[in-house]
Amino acid sequence: MGAAIMRLSGSEHAALVKAGIAGDAVVCEQFDAMTVASWRRCFSGYGLDPIDAPDPVVVPRADLRERQEQSCRLLEIARHEMSDLYQQLAGSGHAIILTDREGVLLNYIGDPIFTDTAANVRLQTGAVWDERTQGTNAIGTCLVEKKPLVVHKTAHYLLRNARLTCAAAPILDPHGNLLAILDASSEAELAQKHTMVLLNMSAQMIENRVFFCAMKEAYVFRCHSRAEFIGTLGEGLVAFTPDGRVLAANRSAIFQMGLDAPQRIVGREIQELFAISLPMLLERAHSQSCPAFPIIETRSERRFFAKVQAPEKGTARTRATASRHRPRPAIQKAPDSRAPFERLHLGDPRMQRNIETVTKVLGRDLPCLLLGETGVGKDVFARAMHQASARRDRPFVALNCASLPESLIESELFGYRPGAFTGASRDGSRGKILQADGGTLFLDEIGDMPIDLQARLLQVLEDRRVVPLGGETPIPVSIQLISATHRDVRALIAEGRFREDLYYRINGISIQIPPLRDRRDRRELILALTREESGDGIEIEWEAEALERMLAYPWPGNLRQLRNILRAATALCEDQRIRTRDLPEEIRYPERAPDRHDRSARGLGTLAIAEREALLELLEDARWNVSRVAKNLGLSRNTLYRRMKRYGIEPAR
Repeated sequence: MGAAIMRLSGSEHAALVKAGIAGDAVVCEQFDAMTVASWRRCFSGYGLDPIDAPDPVVVPRADLRERQEQSCRLLEIARHEMSDLYQQLAGSGHAIILTDREGVLLNYIGDPIFTDTAANVRLQTGAVWDERTQGTNAIGTCLVEKKPLVVHKTAHYLLRNARLTCAAAPILDPHGNLLAILDASSEAELAQKHTMVLLNMSAQMIENRVFFCAMKEAYVFRCHSRAEFIGTLGEGLVAFTPDGRVLAANRSAIFQMGLDAPQRIVGREIQELFAISLPMLLERAHSQSCPAFPIIETRSERRFFAKVQAPEKGTARTRATASRHRPRPAIQKAPDSRAPFERLHLGDPRMQRNIETVTKVLGRDLPCLLLGETGVGKDVFARAMHQASARRDRPFVALNCASLPESLIESELFGYRPGAFTGASRDGSRGKILQADGGTLFLDEIGDMPIDLQARLLQVLEDRRVVPLGGETPIPVSIQLISATHRDVRALIAEGRFREDLYYRINGISIQIPPLRDRRDRRELILALTREESGDGIEIEWEAEALERMLAYPWPGNLRQLRNILRAATALCEDQRIRTRDLPEEIRYPERAPDRHDRSARGLGTLAIAEREALLELLEDARWNVSRVAKNLGLSRNTLYRRMKRYGIEPAR
């Protein structure tokens, strides 16, 4: 029925709408209750004719400029996310749109193949897209429903909009009030689920950034039922004053606490909501390195993990309260270049040699390459190097070359001038290299940097000058470069995927960080990290058998996996004692774990083992379709088979 409906004439469309308004069972099956309810509002409340509707409304230029000025901070925050979303949907004919709380379009980034359609229906800045003006549509109906939704083709009330497929998501302010709508519109024949997922994520990112911006003078309690989700889109955010009074909460916090609105907790004391004292919260906020700690919600007695973020430096509230709450050392000592490394090892000879080596070359302007498996703590080592150097008071700027789409790495790294590309900020962007000027630039997973960008990076490292995208004048920079990768860079060079000249430029000194299974201080690390993860100064004991199983485990995920397991174990244990039953199944019953991952891995180096594991994961995800994996990796099937043979991977039967 859906395909036939898309070809309806004007009179048939009007009849369909009226049948839906009248409660026709067939139509109500085709369109959901929300669409039918919107149609009824348009018919009975607004008196709109689905065929002969008034012309679209566009506000005067002066009115639009005033609205944009009133929402300038929102537009600045949203611009990057809109550009990112546009890049992810590039080539699919989408327009990415941001409106204010009244449905007036404030910003628009459109695919050229959608330009004519957008012009015909007045999808342009200044246009009004509420229900009263445009009938049932994603923006207008989202303004009413205040939840993510899709309006597909003839679900639009007005015939002139029936060629559109639109998805919209609300953006709320820190007090739960509607602030804006983010929309993705196209002429797609099918309502794409992945578009709605990406749109929702972008809206949530904008909403969280708006929260932090509005609450920059407050303390922010960041929580989630799983420690690894703190810092992600799903984290709960609760802002409170130095006196403990709750100011605001985001949607995730309200949902996780089982409430229906932020107003349920605004004005209450933070220590009423969670079982922890206010002085302890403030102390954790000002601690130099405070991991996520377990905490109990008093109403439901549910266990969460939390971190506390202090107000931004330089705000009046920070200046007035930080000195009162920040712990002060009894004796002020001169900076010690070895102090930042003290937590990185507890007796392992290889780590000790690494630290001694790095300490000798700090300040000699040598680029450093950190090698090691995923999760061994290369990023932590890089931060320690920065803190131990003379650049400690300057920026430490990190970029993960594997986490960004290839289309965004160049602008993120080198920056861009205003108008350098479609969707670029009118203020431009300095880029990571310029942000790190005078300090340290950390390029994580540099082995995944696209080959064409490697030449530009090499030029910057040689000349110590950077030219932003769209710019002409080189800008001098002074940076300490630290790179990291879990890949075998020499193998990448042999395959033509990494420039040999760049390798020698970033490898002034290389440090091999050992995997956790090879470290001699495993017991000390486990005990030390247990104390960190338990929080509140709680002393956690270990059952002897449980600790022995932890020591015997091979730790394929290294320190990152260890931290996650300790967070769970300290949360689950009773009587402040970790027992074998508190550990995950793969540690309790190692004999049940499949041995395919370990077979034929003997004799391989740590980097080769990491690549072998990554290849196994790709094959499993593709259900051992070797052709598909080879295509995704840009390799021939024969090359992939040779690599599988090298790593002792047998095709699944």
